[in-house]
Amino acid sequence: MGAIDDFLELARTRYSCRSYLDREVEDDKIRLCLKAASLAPSACNKQPWRFKIVKDESKRKLLLKGALLPGLPMPWLASAPVIIAICAETDFVTHKLAPLLSKVDYRLVDIGIAGEHFALAATAQGLATCWIGWFNEKRVKRALQIPAGLRVFSLMSLGYPADESGVQPDKKSLDDIVI
Repeated sequence: MGAIDDFLELARTRYSCRSYLDREVEDDKIRLCLKAASLAPSACNKQPWRFKIVKDESKRKLLLKGALLPGLPMPWLASAPVIIAICAETDFVTHKLAPLLSKVDYRLVDIGIAGEHFALAATAQGLATCWIGWFNEKRVKRALQIPAGLRVFSLMSLGYPADESGVQPDKKSLDDIVI
């Protein structure tokens, strides 16, 4: 298999995991995920992403108890040994002025790319992830003591999948996504 085939297989293998083993994730594996995220492109190369890695069980429980929004239970999240808060700094020109003209929040694009680099690196190491957007940002910031200058745009669970036969849901065909 060539490099593109390897990449497509990695992309096919990544899925939103909702069941984790009770197994610690090694720090060196997390560092490799962070290294992959740091290689992502960003608007004006501002690299606004900041990652808060939460391995401490009491902080994870604090997040689960008070920071998730009601109505969408995520009991599986309690089994994730790591939760990552994906945050962004705000640059005045790139993230405040430019969006007034373009109507694009470049921080969201930037952290989306960096976050998915993180998720793919996790998958390549036998780990699994799930993006989480259903949370109260103020409560997350308070629980994790995230500085006022950062915005929390996403959470991500990380761990060893309990069911390694995890499968992506059906994806639309190329004919359906190309306009």
